[in-house]
Amino acid sequence: MKLTLFWSLAVLGISSVRGDDNLTVKTSTGIYTGMIDPEFPNTHQFRSVAFAKPPVDSRRWLPPAPLANSTAQHDASNFPLSCPQFISSIPSLFNQFLAQGVNIYNGDQNSTSGLSGAATSEDCLYLAIWTPTTVTPASKLPVLFFMTGGGFQSGGVNIKWQLPTSWVERSQEHIVVTINYRLNIFGFPNAAGLTEQNLGILDQRMALEWVHDNIASFGGDPGQITQWGQSAGSFSVDIHSYAFYDDPIARSYFMQSGTAVRLRGVDDPTHSNFSFVARHFGCDFPTDGAAELDCMRGVPFAAIENFVGQYGDDGTQPALFFSVVTDEKIIFADYSARAAAGLLARVPAIISNCANEEASLYTYPVNNLTVGPYEPAVLAADLATWLCPTATTTLLRHALGIPVFRYQNAGTYPNLNPFAWLGAYHTSDLPTNFGTYGLLTNLGQTTPFEVAVSEAMQDRILTFVKDPESGPQSVGWAPLDPGAPNGGTLLRFGADGKVVQVVDGVQVDGPCRGIGTYNQYP
Repeated sequence: MKLTLFWSLAVLGISSVRGDDNLTVKTSTGIYTGMIDPEFPNTHQFRSVAFAKPPVDSRRWLPPAPLANSTAQHDASNFPLSCPQFISSIPSLFNQFLAQGVNIYNGDQNSTSGLSGAATSEDCLYLAIWTPTTVTPASKLPVLFFMTGGGFQSGGVNIKWQLPTSWVERSQEHIVVTINYRLNIFGFPNAAGLTEQNLGILDQRMALEWVHDNIASFGGDPGQITQWGQSAGSFSVDIHSYAFYDDPIARSYFMQSGTAVRLRGVDDPTHSNFSFVARHFGCDFPTDGAAELDCMRGVPFAAIENFVGQYGDDGTQPALFFSVVTDEKIIFADYSARAAAGLLARVPAIISNCANEEASLYTYPVNNLTVGPYEPAVLAADLATWLCPTATTTLLRHALGIPVFRYQNAGTYPNLNPFAWLGAYHTSDLPTNFGTYGLLTNLGQTTPFEVAVSEAMQDRILTFVKDPESGPQSVGWAPLDPGAPNGGTLLRFGADGKVVQVVDGVQVDGPCRGIGTYNQYP
């Protein structure tokens, strides 16, 4: 086994550096041997660790099942395949101008149909773990448990600018875990023959349970897990805070661009979307949901994914859409009412937004890229879709005595901003969080100011991860008090030539309460 691992690492051009003292870790479900990238010699990477049984064959569209106890040995030096997803060919800012570092397949796209079959698999329920090389089981380091975004349609572990290697290398004080979870029709099928529709959320929960049970073997503290997500991952964090309010596992939350109060589940009580896809593949059982599922389980996953994705790219109507489903078990219709009833986990939270979230998501004029979209419309969508839901979520938690630490990313940098009107757009904070700004060089070079903002942001987040109750106050970051005359305070990163500053809450939340105007920092 050691010889096989050595040669696999050698082929990849990777050495194990300083011996393998902590590179092989025994968990309850297997023994995993990680790797060290010479570029980051102080960080162990366990890039592919299974947390559930493969959801394949008869297990397709079933809730995740726990793995049995095992002593089988696994090489965890390569990233797992991503869960099935379709790569759209419709032009967007992301695939035209912001694509470097965004591609989930790291350049491995070999299908003209949109889906990269070689880079995705139904056998995808894996997570990755990054730890300092000096860690031991006695270290009990705090853990950031990250769930990627992608609108519940795409995402996964292996996204270049969402790899935390440089952050762990720099801090040597925390562990980061990133997970795959099922997406679109495979994660949220809304099929007549199922009792559980929100399989992707259940995947996330099972991954969190696995981490709680096994992270001590990697030197982590199961009592110090911060559940973190961006965009759809951020919605997911808030979803967990309501769905599992009586057993959150995590001791704190970090919601980056998205909260559940804005979430609207799929409204398709007749399961027409799934049945439409099933009929396309000859699985026409209008009154027998079980037979429909059995038939669809025999269809190759790539064929299903390509059909749904190409149908959307073609603009065919009625539209097909697979996302979270309101079931009043995992996804709820009225989150404000649930919060008022106290059905919300009482753990501290960070909630953050970019200053101009909607700019990268709003329809843009392809023939007038210098001017960009109609700014008042972008601002209205920014407030309605992103900023005011954050303000509402803050109020709901504050009413229950839950500390909410807020920050705003307002920085713009040459390597992230091809157009001035983009400002600090949705996802532009990810390279700052992860310290991966050096990957993004197609537009410009990393600036010293960008590095300083990134390190300041990372350091303040870590004060929270280490001590969610009082750690941030030690660096002048207080929970936002919406009842204060100034609307409380929050941190703003990267604006006005300042790395970080404390600003009044009304500067951000005021318009949501009918006070003042909002500055998008374009």
